[in-house]
Amino acid sequence: MEFKGIVIIGLGSTGAKNLTREAWEWLTQLKEIWVRTRYHPVVPDLPDYLIVHSFDSEEELETSDYAAEIAKNIISLSQKLGSVTYGVPGSPFIAEETVREILKQVEGSDIPVRIIDGMSFLEPVCTALGIDPHPKLVLTDSLYLASMEIPFFPPSSPALISNLRPGMEINDLKLTLMNNYPDEYPVKLVHNAGLSDELVEEIPLYQIDQSVHTGLMSTLYLPARENGRAFEDFQQIIARLRAPDGCPWDRKQTHLSLRPYLLEESYEVLEALDEENPEHLLEELGDLLLQIVLHVQISTEEQDFNMTDLVAGISEKIIRRHPHVFTELEVDSVEGVLSNWEQIKAEERKNKGEERKSMLDGIPITLPALTQAEQIQQRARRVGFDWKTIDPVIAKIHEELQELKEAETPEEKQSEAGDVLFAVVNLLRWLEIDPEMALRETNSRFRRRFGYIEAAAAKQGRQVDDLSFEEMDALWDEAKHTMKFGQEK
Repeated sequence: MEFKGIVIIGLGSTGAKNLTREAWEWLTQLKEIWVRTRYHPVVPDLPDYLIVHSFDSEEELETSDYAAEIAKNIISLSQKLGSVTYGVPGSPFIAEETVREILKQVEGSDIPVRIIDGMSFLEPVCTALGIDPHPKLVLTDSLYLASMEIPFFPPSSPALISNLRPGMEINDLKLTLMNNYPDEYPVKLVHNAGLSDELVEEIPLYQIDQSVHTGLMSTLYLPARENGRAFEDFQQIIARLRAPDGCPWDRKQTHLSLRPYLLEESYEVLEALDEENPEHLLEELGDLLLQIVLHVQISTEEQDFNMTDLVAGISEKIIRRHPHVFTELEVDSVEGVLSNWEQIKAEERKNKGEERKSMLDGIPITLPALTQAEQIQQRARRVGFDWKTIDPVIAKIHEELQELKEAETPEEKQSEAGDVLFAVVNLLRWLEIDPEMALRETNSRFRRRFGYIEAAAAKQGRQVDDLSFEEMDALWDEAKHTMKFGQEK
């Protein structure tokens, strides 16, 4: 039974009674074995003459690349001793990162690897939970998931999170999950599945880092949230609307016919932002997302592109344009980020064979005029075309107002009026005020104050156009006063 190279043996998920016959026969003819952890229930059942080495005390276990370090050690031992057996919990190919690393590192070498399989942790955990993992169960590692800000899987799929490690990592895992699940979401911790002291804890998500039972044989079970909670579920809903037996109205739509709805929903999102109303914003962002997914579904049907293409494209672009986040590049200011952004975009255009004749190219002409003016000024500032202080910015407004007063023809007046607005936008840019937002807020205030006048007229049994200007002006001042003191509804 001698084998030159690396033998990776699955020790199963419980004691020796559940080892495969092949595994037990191999173990009984060994003199020594290296295991990932000696805190596995099969270790006490191994033959007394078998020398057991483990990686429990290795410093590399405390690092994020511990799997690579263990793999490196196993390969080194095989080269030194000619043969080495490495034992891992469960099955070598189920949730065992060190095995993946060993196979990766020996690829292309002359070191043979033999795999002796074992029962994975999945079987006893599913038995303890009374669930069938088919067809949607997600299986992932706690360390991998804890390193993320958002779970990578849809919340409409159940998930088993293995290899829980006590300490800060579980707290990090909890915070990641809470970005997609309520704090009180009911979950289950399965400890020592398949052993005599098996325990299933039913607790709210926010308490998963407080269990006193968590150890190397603990697994977190995250039940699926109800249908409709995942982005993929929403895609399916829209695809169903567009199916041959779907909704006649949705099936009839095209990219062009949907244009007014996209614009309308975008402005309704802005309105919700103006209101600073989270519930309204939630609703309107959902309506805007509907428009985006509808356009992607149409493109999918026309075989132009699909959602995967869209997400991949924007993901690659964001990563490429943020090297200060995703690579080692260091940028020490917002100005540095913007400058680097422009350089990257210029390189992208060059690679596409696109020529930009002006720095102002690329600013959409369909933007609202105030926003367009601000972006033009921001682009000019990046190359130094800007005043050094705010005083000449203010002086420019007075200059443009004077020129507007002196304008004689309608054409001159319109031109000078545009210059006044452009100069005012410049001042707002200096004050770091969004001109579009500022004017929208003013419009909203005007609506409320004018509504106050209309309501006051109605209380008198009159129409608003029955009021004199002086009466309306007095009511306007009242409206301003009530708003100032927070009394306006």
